[in-house]
Amino acid sequence: MFGSMNFTPAPHLAAAAQALTYSGPERRTGRAWLAATLDEVDFGMLLLTDTDHVVHANHAARIELDGEHPLQMFGQVLRARHSHDVPALHGALHNAAHRALRKLVTLGEGARRVSVSVVPIGDAQRPGEGATLLMMSKRQTCESLSVQGYARSHGLTGAETRVLMLLYQGVPPAVVATELGVGIATVRTQIGSIRLKTCTESIRALVQQVAVLPPLMGVLRQAMPHPAAAHPRDAHMAVG
Repeated sequence: MFGSMNFTPAPHLAAAAQALTYSGPERRTGRAWLAATLDEVDFGMLLLTDTDHVVHANHAARIELDGEHPLQMFGQVLRARHSHDVPALHGALHNAAHRALRKLVTLGEGARRVSVSVVPIGDAQRPGEGATLLMMSKRQTCESLSVQGYARSHGLTGAETRVLMLLYQGVPPAVVATELGVGIATVRTQIGSIRLKTCTESIRALVQQVAVLPPLMGVLRQAMPHPAAAHPRDAHMAVG
């Protein structure tokens, strides 16, 4: 395990951290807006100071940091769950905080293997005085909800939505027919209807349009436990 590096934050860092942690009346509205904005991002985001001290975790991050994630929280300190990940995480966080270096780190193993982007925040000319932003991999669930929202907004039927979901995942029409237990002619008819409703010229254009959809985190949160309930020890970090 690695310990926190002790140093005095620069004034601009202290002000940035205070914007998220201070609860005085003059900052309450701004904090709520900032927290709500970060919570709409469909991948986990952690803001750290002193190398590994978490000053804010957005909604997706608090949900992601469950009992199996390669990252874990001890109070407000970020740690690697597995000993073999400690050097890589420590090195990336230290280099971001003290050398202003970006790093993509892969942690965990098997089905729980994830990538995180470690990004220095602040003045690159004054390393050691900025914060570090850690961004987790995007959740597949969010993409699924976005596709469903897209389907509803264009009036797709339930069957057409299922076809769209499979096409987006790269499944060929013939395999779509097999998976859905219908004939290929039916799938082709449904694809034609989807293209007509979405004003797309081809399957490729349709998939490209779906690939750049914004997240629907509001819908996702309805299906998730409240972060304070899922992680009681981290409830104090929820801002807003």
